Formats: sequence, C-alpha cells, structure tokens
Amino acid sequence: SLSPILQRQQHSLKHLRKRRLRMIKSAIFDVDGTLLDSMKIWDNAGERYLSSVGKTAENGLSEKLCAMSLTEGAEYMKKQYTLSFSTDEIVSGVLKIIEDFYFYEVGLKNGTKEILQFLESKMIIATSSDKTHIKKAFERLGILKYFTDIVTCSQIGKGKTSPDIYLACADKLGTAPSETLVFEDAVFAAETAHKAGFKTV
Repeated sequence: SLSPILQRQQHSLKHLRKRRLRMIKSAIFDVDGTLLDSMKIWDNAGERYLSSVGKTAENGLSEKLCAMSLTEGAEYMKKQYTLSFSTDEIVSGVLKIIEDFYFYEVGLKNGTKEILQFLESKMIIATSSDKTHIKKAFERLGILKYFTDIVTCSQIGKGKTSPDIYLACADKLGTAPSETLVFEDAVFAAETAHKAGFKTV
C-alpha cells in the first residue's frame, strides 16, 4: 500500500493530470521521507553508534541530539558515555553509520516507483543529504535512471528555507517554476517552493 505522503501526492497528480498536467514539463523530488524511508536513521544514528562501541544509549537520546549539531552531539556522547575516542573520531563513526544505512539498508517509501513511472517528464533531486549516499541508495534500489541529476543544499550553500535549490534545479531542467512540480514531505519546504512559483504536491 502507498505511504500517506505518496497517497496524497498521487491523488494530487490525478487531479493535475485531469486539469493541467500537460502543462507540467518537469518534477523536483525531495528524498528523505519522500522517496526513501530514511527518517529513522536520523532518529537513531546516535544509538546505533553507541551500540557499535559497546554502550547502551539513555532513553530520549535522539531528542537531545536532534537539537545539536553533529559535533555538539559527538561532544555530548564523549562526555556522557566517557568515550575514549576524540570528537572527530566520534563524528566519523556516526557518519559511517549513516553511510552504511544508505549504502546497504534504506528502502523506498511505498509507492515510490509507481509515482516515478506515472510521471512523463524530466525529473531531478533536491536534497539536504549527502549526494554520494543518495546516489548509492538509488543505484541499489533501481531508481537512479529516473533522474537527470542530484542537487544538494551543500552545493547551493542554502537550506530549503530558501528557494535557491529549487530554482537551481529548474534551471538545470530548463523549465520555469510554473511548469515544474515539487514533491516535498516537509511543509516548510513545500511552502518555500510554492512561494517561488512552483507547483507543489
């Protein structure tokens, strides 16, 4: 069965197709929580790392780490769990946990392939995640072929509170915002795209 997000997006697409889908020439996709079932790794990367070094995480660790940068989180774990590793080593360890998740474990959200097959337009990725991680996951899951490029917030230098990443993607696709659909699971990101003139679902 389709995930709630993709159910909503497919419903919107059906109505768009009836009314004006022929006016849509391209699509921009978010990744985490939209195409990939990957949000859990961001919730438990700290716990996974601690388990890998023989430590048991406290209850509520993910909530504490969520408000910290990666370096701050590493410093917290080093002190709280009396880890002998340097902060940089802990950061590298956490990043390796995240990398392995994307390379070998993460799966597609239900309905992802159906949505990609349904669209008859050029498609591109706009993500705040690491490009190598996304590319490896897409290759393993057989969906890399659908996209012309993967554009990251790091490349653009701004997050999704700014429309720059969507405008850069539209420029690469050669389409105007009004001709481009944006798929986002985060409300704030969808609002950013909508305010910049994109169609959002």
